[in-house]
Amino acid sequence: MLPASIQITGELLSAAEVQDICESLKEDSVRLLSVRGCQLSDRDFGHVCRGVAESRSLAQLNLNLGVVSSISRTRHLADALKTNRSLQTLFLHGSPLLDAGLVTLNPALSTHPTLVCLDLGDCMLGDEALGLICGMLPPDGAKSGLRELTLSANPGISSKGWARLAIAVAHSSQLRVLNLDYNPLGDQIAGMLAVAVASSRTLEVLDLEGTGLTNQSAQVFLDMVENYPTSLRVLVLAENSISPELQQQICDLLSEGEEDDRDAPPLRSDPTSNRAVLPVRFKYQPIRSMQAPTWLLPHSSKG
Repeated sequence: MLPASIQITGELLSAAEVQDICESLKEDSVRLLSVRGCQLSDRDFGHVCRGVAESRSLAQLNLNLGVVSSISRTRHLADALKTNRSLQTLFLHGSPLLDAGLVTLNPALSTHPTLVCLDLGDCMLGDEALGLICGMLPPDGAKSGLRELTLSANPGISSKGWARLAIAVAHSSQLRVLNLDYNPLGDQIAGMLAVAVASSRTLEVLDLEGTGLTNQSAQVFLDMVENYPTSLRVLVLAENSISPELQQQICDLLSEGEEDDRDAPPLRSDPTSNRAVLPVRFKYQPIRSMQAPTWLLPHSSKG
């Protein structure tokens, strides 16, 4: 039997339901576990983390919207990730981790052998956390790193922190998708990111929606895609003070580049991941296996 998916949103989980989840994890019958926005006791959260630690089939774990709500839960998750060897994708969007939480998670995240997609959007992170995240984007010739990173809505990160990220992105040998939407970046940081994109050989998707950009930034990106080779295929500039005409010009040029590269040899594959780059509109959605069945716990089919 192929591993299934457990997807529950916004529910209060009972001890019995948590036990069912844990048994499935320990039996290696779950590939995707999503308890997005769910409420469960600290004790039950610890049980789920132990199940994650023991699972050899779990590829995606979605704990979005405040499930990891305390430093004690962060420690439970860190312990689970130190033992788990199968996880590829981890969603923690909307968890109040703060820098202290990322410090707790970092040893497990940075050494996990298969993790390639990480969502830390709206986690109240600052420069200390971002410095650790940059370590998950190793330069060419180093160990494998993240292929998809989401840092949306972390306004506590300073210009210095974003500049450090731009340098890491420029030299990353793996990163393909970077979501920075709804951070107060401004034109100066956008210019640094344009240089990083031009230097990167792998980055295909960059989301800068609602980041305080103007036509100045758009002109820089337009010049880059018009005059220099780049791997970029999608650049999201919505909700900025940028003219629709400039956005359309950039979009058209990126589309032309995609057509030109259809016959080019593919980028070097990552043996730890069989995921394709997802469209930006799916960035907060679970990655669904077309082959695996979906198992919804009985109470989760209410709405």
